[in-house]
Amino acid sequence: MAIFDYRAKNLAGQTVEGAVVAPTDGVAYDTLREKQLTIISLKERPKTAKFLGTNLFSRVSIKEQVIFARQLAVMIAANVPIVRALRILVRQTKNVHFKMILSDVLDEVDGGAKLSTAMARYPQVFNTFFVSMVRSGETTGKLDEVLVYLADQKEKDYGIISRVRGAFIYPAVVLFAVVAVGVVMVIFVLPKLLTIFAEGGAELPVTTKMLIAVSDFVRNQWYVVVLIVAAAVGAFMWWRRTENGRRVLDILKLRTPIAGKIFTMIYLTRLSRSLSTLLGSGVPISQALAITGEVVGNHTYQAIIQRTIQEVEDGNSITTVFVKSKQVPLMLSQMMAVGEQSGRLDQVLLKVAQFYENELDGLIRNLVSLIEPLILLLMGVGVGFMVSSILLPIYNVSNAIQ
Repeated sequence: MAIFDYRAKNLAGQTVEGAVVAPTDGVAYDTLREKQLTIISLKERPKTAKFLGTNLFSRVSIKEQVIFARQLAVMIAANVPIVRALRILVRQTKNVHFKMILSDVLDEVDGGAKLSTAMARYPQVFNTFFVSMVRSGETTGKLDEVLVYLADQKEKDYGIISRVRGAFIYPAVVLFAVVAVGVVMVIFVLPKLLTIFAEGGAELPVTTKMLIAVSDFVRNQWYVVVLIVAAAVGAFMWWRRTENGRRVLDILKLRTPIAGKIFTMIYLTRLSRSLSTLLGSGVPISQALAITGEVVGNHTYQAIIQRTIQEVEDGNSITTVFVKSKQVPLMLSQMMAVGEQSGRLDQVLLKVAQFYENELDGLIRNLVSLIEPLILLLMGVGVGFMVSSILLPIYNVSNAIQ
């Protein structure tokens, strides 16, 4: 597939510009003619531009994935052939990167491949859970229902993540403002007061001496500060991409006070809902567990699920490992045991997922209520430190002059 930039005139005689994804310039011409455009120029975009545009700066948002799943579900439910439905979606998609992916999926399906097989080639857009659900829909003949469900699930996951991020936006903004004010005071305000302090001859408080030392270091060794910060950020970004780094960060997420409980609820919700959906769609339990392990997004729970798969394959209960794990609440393992014995494990897990979603909402509300007074307290401490460091020496100097 290639990207062709075009200039053309529409039916109103207006000149329009854009890009079209097609295997050849002939197909690109046909595509534009079908849109009733009179082509002025058509040029293939250089591969370097394609690389930069699609790999570094382009991504497929959750909103675009949701729209794609819903529109495809509507067309399949209306008995539109899947190849034709995909061709329509390719034309409607504005994101060039996503358009290229859908074009390749279209080519694969048009060549006889299954939709799930074609999607599996792009895990950065269609994850294992998405592909497995589409495959189950193809098998059961309920692909339209599965796509609607996937769109709903992605919206719910996005909603959970948005609520968690929203809870941390306020403290992050306030913290940034406090740090910014502190930096301005240390670099620009405090040095001008040093002359007054030196001429007064009064003894300076410890807090003022600390601020002066920091101010001197920042003003005279600013490049060292920049290098240290840049090196620390670079080292952390590299480390968090390593296997050990991801594992350690996943452990810290679960053990961090307050936030750890929120992360735990998120992972338990994903685990319960994903496993419920897969089992309800007829996916074998071992395969369903393997897919859930990839979807849950935490090494600790992935390790628990991997051990559970081994136990299930050996003929043991699915709750064998869950019961012994400290990261799994007793309620979850007990409910899974009840569902396993009654043969309604998928329905029980769905109820558990709904329970954890409600718990998560409550935790986020409590966190927001707790953050506001905590931020005010921290601001008070910071402002008090700055005021005492600046006003006290001024008071001492004025007394010395008298």
